[in-house]
Amino acid sequence: MSAPRRAVALVALLGTLFLLGGAGSASAHSAVRETTPGEGTVLKSAPKQVTMTFTESVGITDDSLRVLSPENRRVNAGDTEHASGRSDSVRVPLDDGLADGTYTVAWRVVSADSHPISGAFTFSIGKPSETTASVSAEPAVNPASGALYDIARYAAYAAVALLIGAATFVLVCRPASAEPLRGLVRAGWWVLVATTAALLLFRGPYERGTGPSTLLDPELIENTLTSRPGWALLVRLALLAGAAVFLVRLGRGAAAETEGSEKEQVRPKPVVLAVGGVLAVGLAGTWAAAEHASAGIQVPLAMTSSMLHLLAMAVWLGGLAALLTTLHRSEALLSAASVARFSRLAFASVAVLVLTGVYQSWRGLGSWDAVFDTSYGRILVVKVCAVVLLLAAAGFSRRWTGRLTDAEEPLRVPVLETVGARAGGSADSGPGAGGSSGDAGESTSAAAGDGSDEKPENESEPTSVPGARRGALRRSVLAEVVVGVVVLVITTVLTGTQPGRAEIETAAAEETAAAGQRTASTTLIPFDVGTPGGQGKVQIVLEPGRVGENTVEAVVIGPDGGIATVPEIRLSFTLASQKIGPIDAGLTNKGGYWGTSSLNLPIPGTWTMKVTIRTSDIDQVSESRRVKILR
Repeated sequence: MSAPRRAVALVALLGTLFLLGGAGSASAHSAVRETTPGEGTVLKSAPKQVTMTFTESVGITDDSLRVLSPENRRVNAGDTEHASGRSDSVRVPLDDGLADGTYTVAWRVVSADSHPISGAFTFSIGKPSETTASVSAEPAVNPASGALYDIARYAAYAAVALLIGAATFVLVCRPASAEPLRGLVRAGWWVLVATTAALLLFRGPYERGTGPSTLLDPELIENTLTSRPGWALLVRLALLAGAAVFLVRLGRGAAAETEGSEKEQVRPKPVVLAVGGVLAVGLAGTWAAAEHASAGIQVPLAMTSSMLHLLAMAVWLGGLAALLTTLHRSEALLSAASVARFSRLAFASVAVLVLTGVYQSWRGLGSWDAVFDTSYGRILVVKVCAVVLLLAAAGFSRRWTGRLTDAEEPLRVPVLETVGARAGGSADSGPGAGGSSGDAGESTSAAAGDGSDEKPENESEPTSVPGARRGALRRSVLAEVVVGVVVLVITTVLTGTQPGRAEIETAAAEETAAAGQRTASTTLIPFDVGTPGGQGKVQIVLEPGRVGENTVEAVVIGPDGGIATVPEIRLSFTLASQKIGPIDAGLTNKGGYWGTSSLNLPIPGTWTMKVTIRTSDIDQVSESRRVKILR
């Protein structure tokens, strides 16, 4: 297989693994904190507006909130807008004179980290009624549109790694010939341009939950271009245009300087490195501005960390692809100095990945409980194990390479692995493993088994890696690419998983919202006293089912489904964990049902509710159920 075909195969492998890693739909990264009116509430009079508050900032469109009457007629009196300038709260005004009945609120917003979420709830005016407005159970993202969006998104990750990594390898590692890598750089640039344009088109259907047939809908395109993710994509296209000019000029300059020579490329001018660095940082910023880092706590620091993380990933993984391509081009000389430079560059990249990864993990988790109690935490544990495996493999490679070098005849060049070699000049480095830290990788001195300190006669001539060790290095690099891609796949899964901190906060917010909106707890308990006609059910309604004073209504339903009368019903509540109870509810016969309006439950928790039904002077039965009392 030729080198270009190998490069294409590598890109295909990266893209495929990205897709496998992100095939699942993204989890919702925001949740409803509160609604007004509340879920399931019955109002005495019609509200003027519907308001929803979320756990983080959300993006909206004109019809993000749709309020439907019992006849499925929209009763919005205006467009959806943020409430009182708050980015986490939205509202919509309602028509005047709404009739009694049950109304449905269907909503769809976009979380601050660009993931769309949707849902529905109901409230009633006067009294509940049947309604033709159905509560949608469809996912927030259309499966086909979501799949296309994910394909473009993960292909863009692979492309930016290839573009930045290969270009950095040429500029910093300075191989004797950049010709084998021009195809990689061009492929990365073209794929990134194509995927960015595709994301601009796919974004609208992805946000609205519509199918691919709405891809060219002018309204959706306009909404995308005026949103924060859309701005980020437009900036990315502009930066890619600048990168094209930069790469063309760089290619022409490199060709003029190295024409007719197999020597190592000259060191690029500082201004060239500066311009390339600005373009790379800008590209990384377009990801940070539209994903997890842009929402939550410490946003400026998080965005900086996210950019460094992406750049380090691109330099390392894209550089490995560039090194692998160069090693597979037998006609291109690969100097030991170039390999050593990439060794240090890769080591620095891994160090940045570890440091930024630790911070982002802390930011995403927030507590030790989230490590194993959330999906994000469990996936993160798998990623950490994979990273440890990668670093262990790199350390083993370094020791093995050092022994291999020591066993060789007097060498023209030391053999170096890609990650960790010569970094800092470790104490166990022998003559063949890198020499002193001050000139590691830059000097082409022989690490001879005879202990000679002499340098080659022509120090300016870069020495190529010998064939045997070239093959060993090739296999080592390929192994690191495979393990590195596995780590990257796990990372892509994390980008589509709700952070542990947010998951815990969301659960707490939902519980709080449920507590505020809950109006009653209904429990249906079957019973059988063991006598003919002694079967039935008792329905116990506890309102509001919260700490403090509660109202209880107990109705007995006979075997025929009708209301039955019994001589007595007793009801008690016990909270064994706090050694409270039994508390007698003190039910009295209200004529058709048994009840009380003065049951006082002092603290929240899961209480044991025991009901005793006496059907005659001698026949009775007791049943127990657990009921949750909210704060």
